[in-house]
Amino acid sequence: MEKAKIDEIYRQNATMEYKYLCGLTHDTGLAEELTQETFFQAIKGIDKFRGDCKVSVWLCQIAKNLWYKELEKRNKHKTVELDYTIPSGENVENKSLNNLEKLEIFRLMHNLDDATREVMYLRLAGDLQFSEIADIVGKTENWARVTYYRGKQKLLKGMIEWTEN
Repeated sequence: MEKAKIDEIYRQNATMEYKYLCGLTHDTGLAEELTQETFFQAIKGIDKFRGDCKVSVWLCQIAKNLWYKELEKRNKHKTVELDYTIPSGENVENKSLNNLEKLEIFRLMHNLDDATREVMYLRLAGDLQFSEIADIVGKTENWARVTYYRGKQKLLKGMIEWTEN
């Protein structure tokens, strides 16, 4: 494939791939590395691309497989460094509440079944259409819509329970 076409594919898809990987990994540095690796693998395997889906869908599949390999390397344990610094000039109480809410949402999403969690990440972090999600996971567009709706309902129910406690 010619260099100009590869550059165009990168410009059109790099940001979306990075956001998708940020949603999966919760680590911007790792997401950046996996984004680079995704495009490296795509260039190596461009001859295997059959063209039966969008390039963005194909790239998301590569990114997802790389993330799964990374999880296997880490024995499915991920660590997150805590940030103990408090930025000046911000309302610490509001920031703390926002961080607690964000942590709770991620905890709730982590407790969803694998298929629902993947659909939620693809929709929210990857900003993908339901048809694209369906292509990635090998299901129908209607299945993706229903799975997303049910996942959203579970998150809302969990957040209501959390705020009541």
